[in-house]
Order: sequence, then structure tokens, then C-alpha cells
Amino acid sequence: MKKLTVGYSVLADRAKNITPPHNADWELLIITQGGVAAKRFPQAKQLALETTGVAKSRNAAIANASGEYLVFADDDIVFSERGLQEAITYLDQNQDVSLVLCRASDTVGKLRKNYPQEIKVLGLFNSAKAATYEMIVRVADVKRLGVRFDERFGAGVENYLGDEYIFIVDLIRAGGRARFLPVTIASHPEVSSGSGWGTKRDRVARAKVFGRVFGLLAPAVRLAFGLRRLSELGGLGNLCRFVFGR
Repeated sequence: MKKLTVGYSVLADRAKNITPPHNADWELLIITQGGVAAKRFPQAKQLALETTGVAKSRNAAIANASGEYLVFADDDIVFSERGLQEAITYLDQNQDVSLVLCRASDTVGKLRKNYPQEIKVLGLFNSAKAATYEMIVRVADVKRLGVRFDERFGAGVENYLGDEYIFIVDLIRAGGRARFLPVTIASHPEVSSGSGWGTKRDRVARAKVFGRVFGLLAPAVRLAFGLRRLSELGGLGNLCRFVFGR
């Protein structure tokens, strides 16, 4: 068994942009949508899906990963091999942990978020800012717990964000343990699917994510969250719409 699978989810015409890390003990898995990738990576395991939506591709990565661990990737990700190895060492030493959420920087080395400075237990209220390329999962645990990405969420579908957060919450509720690890494993351009705020589409998409996670309690959670992000939502009117999922 390989130690790590690096699982790329890409549109076929963007597979040429992939810059994979190099380690003899790591598996390269490229899953494309919209066609077959060019044969640039003969060492890679490749799978072409006749579907749309990145969550479907992430689920295919889980199903087809041969590694003990799986890190999720996009075509514009550049991984730190040192950071990945540090995260793997932590997972090796903490067999009860099913998922680690790590850090990422932008292309000039600046951290993309205000990350914690120490290891943290992840729960429903501190996982919402997760990005998929920050996540490493223990494949056997994810399969045993039956956790998959909710294919109604994520890039390529109407509810275009929140799939990472929902995945972490579902894993925790299924009995998996998840930790934040202050280790930088990847760099990514600053703009991402979760960066938008100003439109009705952004507001409704976020409201649906909280609805999926919190159910009947979602309006209260949206209110607390929206009060902290009032300027980004665009004022009290949009806050009210956000609370009621409109």
C-alpha cells in the first residue's frame, strides 16, 4: 500500500496544469470530468467521469485511492512535500484521528487565513472555513464510517460551496475524530469558490450550507454568523434574508 494518494479533481482541459509532488511512496490519482486527460503523467492512475460537480470527483478519489491517506487537490495547487510528510507523521502517531485540516498559503507564501497557532479539535463551529486542499483523510476510516461528500454541494453545482465543511461535520457525527494541524501543506491562488460574498447567489448558497449542517437550528446559527460578517453580507436587509435562507 502507498502511504499517500494525491487525488486531483480537474476538468480534462486543465489537467495539463497539474504540478504533482514527487515521492516514490505516494500515488498520483487524476480524476477528470469533461473528457480524458492528456497522457502527460504516465505514472498516474487516471479516471474520467461522465458527470459534473467536484463532489462527485472527490468521492471517486475516495473510492479509488490506494494510499493509506488521501489529500485532495485541484490543478492550481502546489504542495509542500515537507508539509505533507509532517502531516503524515502526525497521522501515523495518532491512529485515532481520521482527518487533519492543515494550512495553505497564497502564491507568495502568505497564509490564506488566520489559522490557529496550535493543534485544535475540529467541531461544528470551527470547520466552516475548510478548503478541500487543506484536508488529509485516513482512507480506511472514511470508508468504514461511510462518509462521502454531499454531491448537492461544491463547485459545478448550484450550491457551489460548503462541501468541505459538510464532509467534516458528517465525519465527526459518524464517530470520526478530526484535528486542525498548524502545518502548511499547499499553496493556492488567493481567489477561490468560497471567496465571494456580495451577491444573492453567494448569500443563498451559504444559507443552504448552514441549513444542511444545523437543520432547524440553522436560522439562529445564520444570525450569529451573519452579525460577524454584516459588512460582507451588505447590511441588515441582506442579513435578514440570509437568516431565512433567501
